[in-house]
Amino acid sequence: MPSRIYIESAVREHPRSREILSRYPDTAVVEIEHYGEVFNPRTQNFRLQKRDPALILARKHRGHVLAAPAGYGLAGDHHYYFSHMLNCLYDCRYCFLQGMYRSAHHLVFVNYEDFADDIRAVAARHPGESVWFYSGYDCDSLASEPMTRFTEHFLPLFATLDNAWLELRTKSTQVRGLLRRAPQERVVTAFSFTDPHSHRRLEHGVPPIGKRIDAMKRLLAAGWPVGLRLDPVVYHSDYQRQFRRLLEQLFDTIDGTALHSVSLGNFRLTRDHFRQSARLYPEEPLFAQELVLHNGIVSYPEALEREMIEFCEAELLRHIPAATYQPCDWHG
Repeated sequence: MPSRIYIESAVREHPRSREILSRYPDTAVVEIEHYGEVFNPRTQNFRLQKRDPALILARKHRGHVLAAPAGYGLAGDHHYYFSHMLNCLYDCRYCFLQGMYRSAHHLVFVNYEDFADDIRAVAARHPGESVWFYSGYDCDSLASEPMTRFTEHFLPLFATLDNAWLELRTKSTQVRGLLRRAPQERVVTAFSFTDPHSHRRLEHGVPPIGKRIDAMKRLLAAGWPVGLRLDPVVYHSDYQRQFRRLLEQLFDTIDGTALHSVSLGNFRLTRDHFRQSARLYPEEPLFAQELVLHNGIVSYPEALEREMIEFCEAELLRHIPAATYQPCDWHG
């Protein structure tokens, strides 16, 4: 439950706002003119807010659909992302979001209809070509689904667009809404994992690995396309054994040949996001490892990065068809 709800006056009577507010009848509501009054001030304590975030309901006026960063996503002709929400329920130490925004409050844009109009327009600009849309860039696609009802609005939209694909990237187990619907072949739910040691140490609030694997299993059984994102691979002295443990746990339950796609990527942050994250958590060992700056990206030294990726690729390809594997070279 949010500690407080801030709502822009212009969307106070929006049906989606009213529906969300009805879920929290005992939470204090503060009306504001623009979400930036709460979300953008410099003098905010991100760590403190992360423990007890407020909810902000607002309208996004422009930039509903944006070109995806180079290297982000899967094979395809064109790649875009859209964010109905900023910030995440979970608290992962490696996540670039903690270095992107001044605020840890959860910001939900309720004007889904404007997002839908721009998605249609972008898809129409590329007739006969595959267009990928990613919803899990600035938030977790499904973690807040019981509140946002995101899939209820956007899945019917993508069913009408013959050249458009949607990736729902998540660490959540909130798949009930999908299981209530008929599967869509161009909607891929992509689950992110780190190894068990990194999960325990770095992924605060994230559901256990076993429960996420069970969610994958249920979606696959229902006919939904499911992706696997082993990202980021985090270095520690036991990473090889721990990565094998993760794969064993995954593929003891999941048929690797049934997956839509699998990607793999090392820990990396832009220089600015790294600096902000390290300032927020100066005691975090992740940021005290031997790291190097290359072309504005902070990551592991080249030799170590190559060693990690080669090991993880070799282990992974024992479980999945090579055609399913797509290396990740996105730097977030």
